[in-house]
Formats: sequence, C-alpha cells, structure tokens
Amino acid sequence: MPLTPIAEKIERGLKKRPFDESLKLDCGDDGVIILRDGAVSRDDTDTACTISMTRDNLEKLMAGKLNPISAFAMGKIKVSGDVSIAMRLGQLLRG
Repeated sequence: MPLTPIAEKIERGLKKRPFDESLKLDCGDDGVIILRDGAVSRDDTDTACTISMTRDNLEKLMAGKLNPISAFAMGKIKVSGDVSIAMRLGQLLRG
C-alpha cells in the first residue's frame, strides 16, 4: 500500500515515455514496483535490473530532491543487474 501513489505516478510517466525494459524498484519492507514492457506492477518478479533504496529516498528522487548519481556514490541507491537500464530511470521519474 505505501508505494501505491508512487507506482501510479510512474505509470502516468510511462504513458509519456515508453519503457520496454524490466526494472525493479525495491524498497525493502515497503515493497517493490516492477516496470516491465510499458506496465507497472507491485508483484515481485525477477527483472533485468534492480534498484534498491528506501521509500523515503525514492520519494526524494522523484521530487528531484536527490541526485541519483550522488545517491549511488553515497550508497543510498544500490543497483544490480543491467546498469544501462538503471540509467534510464531518470527519464521516467521526470514524467
């Protein structure tokens, strides 16, 4: 439930900027948001790339209050899998 408003915002962004990859935003105990083939889901499945962060940091990232490169360098964001997919996340969050 706590990630539902964030998932809805990302889904609106997907309508403006298609995303045909598979990406998991993993917020630990708060849940996951899965982006796959232009759709958003809250069902935890395997993806080509996983970005792990707290819900608070995801909200800051989406609000433009957290620089993704700095957050990665400081360990606030962890990426596993295909890093090139993670690089496209900024396009979606600005949607």
